[in-house]
Amino acid sequence: MKIEIDDKSGFCFGVVTAIARAEESIAGGREVFSLGDIVHNRVEMQRLEELGLRTVRHGELPSLHGSTLLIRAHGEPPATYALAEANGLKVIDATCPVVARLQKLVVKAHEQMAPVGGQVVILGKRGHAEVVGLTGQVGGDALVVESVADLEAVDFSRPVYLLSQTTQSLALFGEVKRTILERAADPSVVTVNDTICRQVANREPHLREFAARYDAVLFVAGRKSSNGRVLFEVCRKANPRSYNIEDESELEPEWFAGAASVGICGATSTPGWLMRRVAGAVERLCGEPRTEGAPGPLREVGGPPPGESAAPGKIK
Repeated sequence: MKIEIDDKSGFCFGVVTAIARAEESIAGGREVFSLGDIVHNRVEMQRLEELGLRTVRHGELPSLHGSTLLIRAHGEPPATYALAEANGLKVIDATCPVVARLQKLVVKAHEQMAPVGGQVVILGKRGHAEVVGLTGQVGGDALVVESVADLEAVDFSRPVYLLSQTTQSLALFGEVKRTILERAADPSVVTVNDTICRQVANREPHLREFAARYDAVLFVAGRKSSNGRVLFEVCRKANPRSYNIEDESELEPEWFAGAASVGICGATSTPGWLMRRVAGAVERLCGEPRTEGAPGPLREVGGPPPGESAAPGKIK
């Protein structure tokens, strides 16, 4: 059986940076607290917790006086930084540069809409950490829509400024944009700013092609990853024999019946080391176990050969 790992899957650069900064601080002897899961992947979070990272919620900040607090790649609203300062916390700001730029754009959009009675509309998932950080930039004065149906809440007689959460689907953004322009009383007062991260968005056409090449596909992602849910659907539509798992413990032998090839891919929150571990488990499940160091059918597309993989949590 041919088993291949998608070389374009895995952490985006924002997550790589956040995890690297957490690991560096822990290695330096600090006790580091992450405000929320640094990445929406249960298995990677377990690894980081074993290193010493602690996950906390906003309500716990007053009890951490003087500690080190990591702001993850998703970003936070200004109120969080004020709370951290009030409690003497040392902040490691690992907000993704793409998200930080979007936060500034939301402020500018609000400033542009306020004098003309307009509305800031953000395509995104309500309650998602990034979206909470975005709306918090303007005191919550922005309308979050998750679908075209949610546009019923928009007053189309007023100006509209449309932006998007960085990890949203390009296709959905295009559909929302078209609907707003069609329904606007005056399309000339509609401003559209495509703020979707291309490093994430470009994975959709790539995964569509990748998933179609194999008899079976394993999509590795945490259950809490919204990006993972979107990308898995891309795989499933391209290949009905696509299966979403968190780790190798969820593998079922019948998935590989009659399969001569298996493709393994994942979300922007999926570590490379976990996809490699899943690949090894598939090999053991479907073929003769390799002896340590012996050659085998596993090959990581565009990546290091078996035995020379990047260390867990690191990306080569």
